[in-house]
Amino acid sequence: MSLTMYRVSVPVFVRGLRVLSSLLEKASAHAQEHGIPSEVLINARLAPTMLPLAAQVQRASDSSKLAIERLSGIPAPHFADKETTFVELEERIALTINYLESVDESQLNASEDTTVVLSFGEFKPSFKGSDYLLSFAIPNFFFHVTTAHDILRHNGVAIGKRDYLGPYTPPA
Repeated sequence: MSLTMYRVSVPVFVRGLRVLSSLLEKASAHAQEHGIPSEVLINARLAPTMLPLAAQVQRASDSSKLAIERLSGIPAPHFADKETTFVELEERIALTINYLESVDESQLNASEDTTVVLSFGEFKPSFKGSDYLLSFAIPNFFFHVTTAHDILRHNGVAIGKRDYLGPYTPPA
């Protein structure tokens, strides 16, 4: 099986989002077990200038779905970034996975040479599709998944590397 744009994006994002969902489940259980209000963990951050847990989940969702939208041209759902509970964050992840899984492999595999232009104020980097995916979208996605993991671990949730890696199921 050769590597394709689909194979190095959708399954990777879906697996990462499922890991993130599992981390949130453990965080919710930890909060209940220890009598911690959920909003304490949801609003927790590693440093004052960093985004809180909820925003890390929102950014992981956005970076995955927008990467696929930019590469496939298939509009991604828009979320208002108003999640304040573990249930709402889990629902957002589920909706993101539903979108990702709705994109057919054929709709993404011709995107290696698609031009992707991002806009960060005056900074507007331009990428070839494969470069965008491998050097920007995937690292950005995993930055937010990792930061969510680290926020939870820093706040006493019993998670570690195995939780971050998640279960491994070889592709069919």
